[in-house]
Amino acid sequence: MNPHLAQLQPYPFEKLRALFAGVTPNPQYKEIKLSIGEPQHATPAFIMDALAGGLKGLANYPTTLGMPALRQAIAAWCGRRYGLELDPESEIVPVNGSREALFAFAQTVIDPCRGYVPLVVSPNPFYQIYEGAAYLAGAEPRFLNTLPDDGFAFDYGALSEAEWARVQLFYVCSPGNPTGKVLSLEDWKTLFALSDRCGFIIASDECYSEIYFDEANPPIGALQAAGRLGRSNERLVMFSSLSKRSNVPGMRSGFVAGDAAILNKFLLYRTYHGCAMAPPVQTASVAAWNDEAHVLDNRNQYREKFAACTPLVAEVLGTGMPDASFYLWAKTPVADTGFARGLLEHYNVVVLPGSFLAREAQGVNPGAGFVRIALVAPLAECREAVDRIRRFAQQL
Repeated sequence: MNPHLAQLQPYPFEKLRALFAGVTPNPQYKEIKLSIGEPQHATPAFIMDALAGGLKGLANYPTTLGMPALRQAIAAWCGRRYGLELDPESEIVPVNGSREALFAFAQTVIDPCRGYVPLVVSPNPFYQIYEGAAYLAGAEPRFLNTLPDDGFAFDYGALSEAEWARVQLFYVCSPGNPTGKVLSLEDWKTLFALSDRCGFIIASDECYSEIYFDEANPPIGALQAAGRLGRSNERLVMFSSLSKRSNVPGMRSGFVAGDAAILNKFLLYRTYHGCAMAPPVQTASVAAWNDEAHVLDNRNQYREKFAACTPLVAEVLGTGMPDASFYLWAKTPVADTGFARGLLEHYNVVVLPGSFLAREAQGVNPGAGFVRIALVAPLAECREAVDRIRRFAQQL
């Protein structure tokens, strides 16, 4: 067996199942699950129609690079959304959702043959794929705590100069999971300067980019920031997905864009990996990337839920409106694990303990004492869940 498998921790939802072992939820209440970031808004009918209409494509093997129409649709969307001029032939690779691509990317770019153990840096709390990707690429993860007292900014001073010299890959998530933090242009400028000095690649996870609240100020993307600063896309790639944007998590459709030289090697890796997107999914993805009306409707639904729920949660837990994404990152009056377990037992609401999304670094687990509340359920369910959370917290 690959010895690096032994370094993997149980996934957060496995930890959640273990935490809830022996708990009998209060039968007076119907379960409301706000623990997983799985969109529950209806999939637009036109996307399902396009998927069905593409079934004839099952008679053909898909290419790893995908059909030209898909890459052109993605390039056109990047132009409308970010003002980018990407070459569909060399700067875009369709992928089966951002999750598998974020993992596979590390396997492509990490070089373990430089005479030292490579480091992969990520925010802390973080999306667990970053850690697993690092270990299985033969690297070690390093975590930069992002804390509310610092505005969830990266603490670059947490790594020594010797450690920065070993960094080969830096995962960024903006808007962030679970904090909702959006990197500013100045934030990107600082990170780019560090990349220039140390030579590492930046992998920008932007799967929440279309869930925001101010239509006049959408989150800035990594490639967009590079363009505004007069930079090229060297050592920089972004990952995007239709899952949250278009409510199609089961379709597994996204893309990677950026540095053409890196993507050329990534495409080679993927050709051998055997992970080409199914033709019907490509057809449906073209339709999704070409339409914005359903995305605006999606944002409006989240905006309504956050407006209704955030003030009520803030009355009893330490939280506020995130910059973007669909999570409330809420501070608990007791241990986050005890809060989640008690909430399930007494009110049958499921939230995720923040400590499950982080690792101890610099002497603290920055997720401890927080819970992640995913406002993905319909408005009425979210309101009901928030009411139960308030009643539970008031009893503590």
